[in-house]
Amino acid sequence: MQRVLIAGISGAGKTTMARVLESRLGLPRHELDALHHGPGWTKRPEFESDVERFSSQPRWVTEDQYHQFLHDLLWERADTVIWLDLPRRTVMHRVVRRSLAYALSRKELWNGNWERVRDWIDPGHPIRWAWSQHERRRTITVERIGRHPHLTVVRLRTAREARRWLAGLATHSRDA
Repeated sequence: MQRVLIAGISGAGKTTMARVLESRLGLPRHELDALHHGPGWTKRPEFESDVERFSSQPRWVTEDQYHQFLHDLLWERADTVIWLDLPRRTVMHRVVRRSLAYALSRKELWNGNWERVRDWIDPGHPIRWAWSQHERRRTITVERIGRHPHLTVVRLRTAREARRWLAGLATHSRDA
């Protein structure tokens, strides 16, 4: 597990999982949202070249996002996909809680951007997107897995499964 791609819908816990794997496995973590979003929520022109650069390295962990720009690049280069295939109720609870916390705290997210409650009406907002695309994202992930048989896939269907898997990984890492 040297090149790890974390798949799942918004709110599934991709960034959190990537942070844990960064810490436990010493993998360099690359946050695609930080690489993608420029000021005013615009796409940074360097996005694809930044992803090309880090993904050509022997070790990394990142989230599966921005397929419309990256196509299958990360899937082709990864050796492992951790698929957080959580129930819609879990995802929605998480994504609403996260968006509310971001909006109320006015925490800067990436490159001078922050979330506002009024942004929630945008169909592309993570809350609306997670709701409307939950089943579609699952279908797409299954298709991508089928196109990339070289990958080791770890499919985690609940938050409890994810915690147990991480606990086992920590035990395995200490034994190695």
